Parts: sequence; structure tokens; C-alpha cells
Amino acid sequence: MPFQIIRNDITKVKADAIVNTANPEVAVGGGVDSAIYKAAGEAELLAERRKIGFLAPGEVEITPAFNLDAKYVIHVSGPLWNGGNHGEFDILKKCYERALKLALENGCESIAFPLIATGAYGFPKDKALQIATSVIWQFLFENEMTVILVVFDQKAFELSGKVFSDVQGYIDENYVEKSYQREYSMHGRRELWHVPTENLTPESLEKEGVSLDKLLDSPAESFQEKLFWLIDKSGLDDVAVYKKANISKKVFSDIKTKKNYKPSKKTAVAFAIALELTIDEAEDLLQRAGIALSPSNKFDLIVGYYIRHGIYDMMEINLTLFKNEQECIGAIQ
Repeated sequence: MPFQIIRNDITKVKADAIVNTANPEVAVGGGVDSAIYKAAGEAELLAERRKIGFLAPGEVEITPAFNLDAKYVIHVSGPLWNGGNHGEFDILKKCYERALKLALENGCESIAFPLIATGAYGFPKDKALQIATSVIWQFLFENEMTVILVVFDQKAFELSGKVFSDVQGYIDENYVEKSYQREYSMHGRRELWHVPTENLTPESLEKEGVSLDKLLDSPAESFQEKLFWLIDKSGLDDVAVYKKANISKKVFSDIKTKKNYKPSKKTAVAFAIALELTIDEAEDLLQRAGIALSPSNKFDLIVGYYIRHGIYDMMEINLTLFKNEQECIGAIQ
């Protein structure tokens, strides 16, 4: 799972490295800093922190993680928000870049970040989120690592922008918490979502001049066959595709080598977005895996909105999904 956003207590997250928003001075601060010291073992972690000494804003250092379910704690000194015109953005960017580099140098395969400097230091959460996702996404295009952004409360920040507002309006207008039976009895709903209005029976096939035996002898391309045809058509190499899809190298290898591989909906959708398919192309690819987008499912509504509007920014889509309490696209081992 190359990148995912989760709602959790960071001290409960399993990762090779846990990032701590450290106090510049050798002292236990509040919030995440205090929670990490308590979970790791305050006396042991503080003794290691004393060896580091003063940590200037933007600087990072590494220590053992002691009682945490991790190998290391990476201590990061974030910027104090002072209006945004005193280098805060550059400092925060360096915090993420240097922490990722330090984790890589120490052989970490996974790292968990809090939203740095958004607590007592006052950095606006929406701006901090934008910096975090931008730096992480760029890093993952160049390196293999699982990066987890841990947000304690997913309602603690607000996403802004016209597209996000439009998506929220689209969800409010279209999402109805009703059963499939009632949903599919509504007139016009079938046409909107391209659902067949009659079953494919041997009798209906005979009327079309096609026998069922003949149809079964010449099945359509599988999900795998269609996926790799689309990849070849795109001109992208395999690495670029699975990274754009936010899919791990292992999952991509399984798709290539395991006969009759059946993807999850998240995986199939991830490739549709990475390959920037139209809604018709995306639905065709998903159907080959026995998957459909439903008008009664928030995840499907959000994904459908972005694809229909030709917006393929994986980070933006995943932030919208997270804000609406849906699982992120891709992000699986």
C-alpha cells in the first residue's frame, strides 16, 4: 500500500518508522509528542532525545522506537505558524522530505506521519495537507515505500476548492440510502448507469442469431488481457502505471503472473484512473472483473464523478474519499 490516509491514533499504527512532531528543545511537548513518548516509554525515549539536543525547525533526527510497534521514531521539528510569510511552507516541506529520506537511508519499508505542525503550532490543516500529499506523492514516484498519513479526526480539516464543492453537491443530490431493490425499481435509473434492462438468456441470444455455445467458445478479453492492452496503448511503462495507480509492485506482479486474477473494486478503479480512461472505458474494464459502479454507493459516486469529468488526480480523489469516510483507492499490498 504505497500511500494511504487513515483515521487513527499514530501510536497504534504499525510501521517501521513513526514520525514525531518534536519540541525543538529537549522536552516532552503536548499532543502527538506527548502521546508518542508515553507509548514508547518516556524515560528511554527522552534519554535518546537528549543525545540529539536542540532541533531547529525543519531538522529531523532518528532514535529507537522502544515500546512502539516500530523500529524507529523520526523526530521532526515543525514550523510555528506566523501568517505564512516567514518561511513556514518551505520548512514544513523540508520536514516531510527529510523524514522520508532518513527513513529510506535506514532501510525502512513503511513510515507513518501525523499532520505535522497542525496542532499547537497552528499550521492551517488544509495547507498542511496539501504540502504533505504533494511531497509524499513525489517521493513515491521515485522510491518504493509504504507511507501512511494518520489523521486523528477526519473531520478536523476541510477540503476547499470548486471541484470538491461540486463533488459534495453531486453526492448530496445523487446518494440515497435505499436498498438495491428499491433503487433499481426507480424509472430512468437503469439508463443513467448503463445497467442492462433484460437478462442475457439463451433465448434472447438465439433471437440475436448468436448461440450460447458459440458465445462461450469465444469469450471476451479478461480483465488482465484488457488491462495490459490498455497499458500498451497508453505508452506508459509498467512502473509508471502501478505508481500512478497507487498500487504496490507486488500486487502488479500478481496481476501479471497469476492466471484468472480477480481484482478488488479498489484495484480495478485504481487502474482506470491511472490510465485516464473515459467512463465508458472504465466501466468496460470493471465489467471484465465482474464489477460495476452503483448509484447507491458513495465510493462509486465519487469515483464516477471524477472519471466523468476527466479529473485523474489520485491524491485529490483519495482526499475526497477520505473526507466522505470511504477507503482510499489503491493503497493495498
